[in-house]
Amino acid sequence: MKSTRNVLLLVALIAIVAVAGVLPRLRAAHDLEARAADSQRPVVAVVVAVKSTRPVQVVLPAAINALQDTPIYARTTGFIASWKADIGDRVKAGDVLAVIDGPDLDQELNQARAALDQALASQEIARISAERWKDLGGQNAVAQQDVDQKAADYAAAKAAVGAARANVERLSQLKDFQRVCAPYDGVITARSAEVGALINAGAGREIYHIAETDVLRVTVAVPQANVRSLRVGMPAEVLVPEFPGRAFQGTVSRFAGALDSASRTLETEIRLPNASNELLPGMFGQVRFAFAPAQPAILLPSNAAIINTAGTSVATVAEGDRIHLQKVTLGRDFGSQIEVLDGLAPGARVVAAPRDSLTEGLEVTPVEAEVAKP
Repeated sequence: MKSTRNVLLLVALIAIVAVAGVLPRLRAAHDLEARAADSQRPVVAVVVAVKSTRPVQVVLPAAINALQDTPIYARTTGFIASWKADIGDRVKAGDVLAVIDGPDLDQELNQARAALDQALASQEIARISAERWKDLGGQNAVAQQDVDQKAADYAAAKAAVGAARANVERLSQLKDFQRVCAPYDGVITARSAEVGALINAGAGREIYHIAETDVLRVTVAVPQANVRSLRVGMPAEVLVPEFPGRAFQGTVSRFAGALDSASRTLETEIRLPNASNELLPGMFGQVRFAFAPAQPAILLPSNAAIINTAGTSVATVAEGDRIHLQKVTLGRDFGSQIEVLDGLAPGARVVAAPRDSLTEGLEVTPVEAEVAKP
């Protein structure tokens, strides 16, 4: 009995020793096989597809104009007696720019005033006659027809007075227009007024040209792709080559209600304060917008796209670390990054720089890629 127990203990001891020696070998062999299998899988750098909501900067060419730009013509005929402002002068609303001498107008005004006095006298006679004939008519001393005729003569005389008075007022206003005044605060940008020059009312060349420059009107054509992000009141930066490294702050004030059918752009106006008058109307500039995406898209490294005869796709690492070639629709190209509009879900693992050897279903070893910022 004792010998049997010893034999069993010896067998158990031998089994323990055997197991202790074999298990490490088996584990090492399994690890070796796993490493060998991993060494056969290509290593790929992957990025996670996420929707980007950060604003997209867009720089567009623009024209800088005065808020108001007005040619000034004469409203009365005569000769330039004197001029008071020259190009570059800043004027206030109501300032006299030039004086026109019109002796013919003076005589017309005197004649109109005399005609008014004459019409007033005729009106008084017609009034007295109408009242007398009305009294006679009440006594049945004259025919009613004659009474009515005198009343009509009085009404016609009153109308003649009104016409004469209106003519006097018209000529008086033309007399006031002999002083050519600035319509608003601005700067004189052109002058053609010369002393002694004959000026014809409503015809001929302009006397002055005035522009309002304290606030500028910047016009820019916004592409159709950015129209949904455009809002009245949104900020915009105006860049001018003559002021490198400086951005002038403006605000979108209005935009057209329809796109230009030829260029597919929307005419947009930006109000730009210019109290220091550093910027001049007629300058060329650029407008920089920071558009918030109306529909956030997925951004990927530009080299993640696979473009061939089969179309456009990206290599994704699906479940089980296997390659899946997913067809996508691309949007804008930002240089280091490209926009994916359709075909890719957020959270997908995308190979950053796929090689031609990556095929559908291939097992790979994914590692996180470092993505350069746009």
